Amino acid sequence: MLIAVNQFVKRQVKGSGKTYSEKFTFNEIASHAENQMELGFFEDGYRDGVRIVSCDKSIVKHFQCPYTKINSDTALKAQWVSRQEGEEPYIQIRALNGESLPAGKVEFILYRHDVLAENNEQSTDAEWELISIQAIPTGIEHFPMGPVTMMRNQLDLMGGTKAHYSSEQWAESVRFWQQYVALDY
Repeated sequence: MLIAVNQFVKRQVKGSGKTYSEKFTFNEIASHAENQMELGFFEDGYRDGVRIVSCDKSIVKHFQCPYTKINSDTALKAQWVSRQEGEEPYIQIRALNGESLPAGKVEFILYRHDVLAENNEQSTDAEWELISIQAIPTGIEHFPMGPVTMMRNQLDLMGGTKAHYSSEQWAESVRFWQQYVALDY
């Protein structure tokens, strides 16, 4: 089994409002995810061909969690952005102030080659590709997918991977993302 780095994850760098690591390269992270998956530290994702691999707890501290909890003092910024060329833009919300929450755990999102090939989004010929790195704030057990990502998937829009979500999954996502937001670094 081989895990390679998808081009999409390479946007996760300092200043992006996304989880990143200054210590590890993307290739090192993919290698760690491969070791963890071989050891069985993963669960199935929202559809066949998507896996969520758990990062070893000993290195979680090397990942920056970009999220803060929203409160009455949080200043928010909205902007119209696209994640990548050709994708439908969306309204991105970021916090202009607040403290980055400590990461309690980190998850690596992997897509199998055939799933990526459905929309010609594979970057390599590897069996699995690292798509996303998610540092999850301490105390959060379930980290729901963002509603914009869910919408893109369910409507099978460019940049999405066909899926269907229950009304409970939609409600959990909206509720969570009304309480937490990425910081605008």
